Amino acid sequence: MTITNAVSAMAGAFIMGSLLLNNANMFAEVNWLWLTFFVGFNLLQSAFTGFCPAAKFFKAVGFKDSDCCVKD
Repeated sequence: MTITNAVSAMAGAFIMGSLLLNNANMFAEVNWLWLTFFVGFNLLQSAFTGFCPAAKFFKAVGFKDSDCCVKD
Protein backbone atom coordinates (compact mmCIF):
# COMPACT_ATOMS: atom_id res chain seq x y z
CA MET A 1 0.00 0.00 0.00
CA THR A 2 1.34 3.44 -0.86
CA ILE A 3 1.35 6.47 1.43
CA THR A 4 -1.38 8.13 -0.65
CA ASN A 5 -3.62 5.09 -0.38
CA ALA A 6 -2.96 4.79 3.36
CA VAL A 7 -3.84 8.46 3.97
CA SER A 8 -7.05 8.10 1.95
CA ALA A 9 -8.00 4.92 3.81
CA MET A 10 -7.31 6.48 7.19
CA ALA A 11 -9.29 9.64 6.35
CA GLY A 12 -12.24 7.59 5.12
CA ALA A 13 -12.18 5.39 8.22
CA PHE A 14 -12.09 8.40 10.56
CA ILE A 15 -14.92 10.15 8.72
CA MET A 16 -17.14 7.08 8.66
CA GLY A 17 -16.29 6.27 12.28
CA SER A 18 -17.11 9.75 13.55
CA LEU A 19 -20.40 9.78 11.66
CA LEU A 20 -21.31 6.35 13.03
CA LEU A 21 -20.42 7.41 16.57
CA ASN A 22 -22.52 10.54 16.14
CA ASN A 23 -25.54 8.48 15.09
CA ALA A 24 -25.12 5.51 17.43
CA ASN A 25 -27.64 5.40 20.24
CA MET A 26 -25.04 4.75 22.91
CA PHE A 27 -22.59 7.45 21.78
CA ALA A 28 -24.99 10.04 20.34
CA GLU A 29 -22.98 13.21 20.74
CA VAL A 30 -22.73 16.06 18.27
CA ASN A 31 -19.11 16.66 19.25
CA TRP A 32 -18.04 13.62 17.18
CA LEU A 33 -18.66 15.83 14.15
CA TRP A 34 -15.61 17.90 15.14
CA LEU A 35 -13.48 14.87 14.23
CA THR A 36 -15.10 14.84 10.79
CA PHE A 37 -14.42 18.58 10.44
CA PHE A 38 -10.77 18.14 11.49
CA VAL A 39 -10.16 15.36 8.95
CA GLY A 40 -11.79 17.37 6.17
CA PHE A 41 -9.88 20.52 7.10
CA ASN A 42 -6.60 18.60 7.16
CA LEU A 43 -7.29 17.14 3.70
CA LEU A 44 -8.10 20.60 2.35
CA GLN A 45 -5.04 22.32 3.80
CA SER A 46 -2.73 19.53 2.64
CA ALA A 47 -3.99 19.99 -0.92
CA PHE A 48 -2.76 23.59 -0.83
CA THR A 49 0.32 23.37 1.39
CA GLY A 50 1.58 19.84 0.72
CA PHE A 51 1.97 19.26 4.47
CA CYS A 52 0.19 16.16 5.77
CA PRO A 53 1.00 14.79 9.23
CA ALA A 54 -0.55 11.42 8.37
CA ALA A 55 1.72 11.06 5.32
CA LYS A 56 4.77 11.80 7.48
CA PHE A 57 3.64 9.15 9.95
CA PHE A 58 3.06 6.50 7.27
CA LYS A 59 6.44 7.27 5.71
CA ALA A 60 8.12 6.92 9.12
CA VAL A 61 6.59 3.49 9.69
CA GLY A 62 7.74 2.22 6.30
CA PHE A 63 5.02 2.74 3.73
CA LYS A 64 6.29 3.36 0.20
CA ASP A 65 5.88 6.52 -1.86
CA SER A 66 3.84 6.21 -5.01
CA ASP A 67 6.27 6.22 -7.92
CA CYS A 68 3.72 6.06 -10.73
CA CYS A 69 4.03 9.76 -11.51
CA VAL A 70 7.75 10.32 -10.91
CA LYS A 71 9.45 12.05 -13.82
CA ASP A 72 13.21 12.11 -14.26
